[in-house]
Amino acid sequence: MKLMREEKALLALQELYESCGYRRFRMSRFEEYRLYVQNKDFLVSDQVITFTDPSGKLMALKPDVTLSIIKHAVDAPGKVQKLYYHENVYRPGGAMGSFKEIMQAGLECVGDLQSYHVAEVAYLAAKSLESLDAGFVLDISHMGLIGATLEASGLSKDAQKQALACLHQKNAHELAALCAAEGVDSAQLLALVNFAGDAKQLDDLCAVLSAPEQKQALQELSQVVSALEAMGMGGRVQVDFSCAGALKYYSGLVFKGYLPGIHKSVLTGGQYDKLLAKMGKTSRAIGFAIYMDLLEEDASEENGLLYRIDPAGAELSQVLACAEKLRAQGSVLVSADEAVSSRYVIKFQNGEEVCYG
Repeated sequence: MKLMREEKALLALQELYESCGYRRFRMSRFEEYRLYVQNKDFLVSDQVITFTDPSGKLMALKPDVTLSIIKHAVDAPGKVQKLYYHENVYRPGGAMGSFKEIMQAGLECVGDLQSYHVAEVAYLAAKSLESLDAGFVLDISHMGLIGATLEASGLSKDAQKQALACLHQKNAHELAALCAAEGVDSAQLLALVNFAGDAKQLDDLCAVLSAPEQKQALQELSQVVSALEAMGMGGRVQVDFSCAGALKYYSGLVFKGYLPGIHKSVLTGGQYDKLLAKMGKTSRAIGFAIYMDLLEEDASEENGLLYRIDPAGAELSQVLACAEKLRAQGSVLVSADEAVSSRYVIKFQNGEEVCYG
């Protein structure tokens, strides 16, 4: 049986994660609604499907896996849990704002993390993308560095939020205007907005960023990027400070992954120690999620309808024989509907098959 791209990808990811000591995490479709209400800023959307169970408890179809993993993670000194998953989540995104069931794969490393664990997760993010397409790009930055630079800027809290938005958009012009209006020096923030480079070029930021917190975060980022480059990821991993998460939750590395032909980020992740602290835990955590539905949206040429057979002008037995022959090469639909999208169309002329592509 021919596997869909999503199925093949899940098998490859599972083998990769288990080879690094990760174990499968399984969860129910349901979780208490209050878990998502208390951490709604961490979710992609605050819209959640809810229902009341027979005991009167308000439940939700899970829109996220990470929060459930953290909720159930063991919080103990010296302990590290390495978990991977592939689970369906339920989020808005369908036609007319309806909800979609989305397959999400990923991993979480939770506990008394050391620098190796952080680097390993970043490496596995890159390897995950590479297993899907060798032409991947992984953007990486550091929320500790961004947060420390915003704090050192002298901007008011409201202005810091606006500055973060400018950073997301790589909007140097508005950022400079914002700093000018607040009467603060924009040099450090503009250095982040305009930065694009590798580990060696990160050294240039040392001359601009002076606070101890900035230098420590910069060193952490540089060490991970250097390690990825040493592992053969040079040219595929790029530092980009527009890649950022919510300062309320993320404390360290953050990253986004892209594949050729897909305009959205397929992979997102980062280090979210602040989320664990908010949930009353002393552990640290880093992980990422891969949105498998985006692979299928882009898979029309590889795994979509390959052949459409127009049965007009052919004997029934001829159409059946043609479909049987083509099935070994890919998916086949017998239909006269010209609106059906396929790579090749088979028609019959004077009893002969004619292929149009």
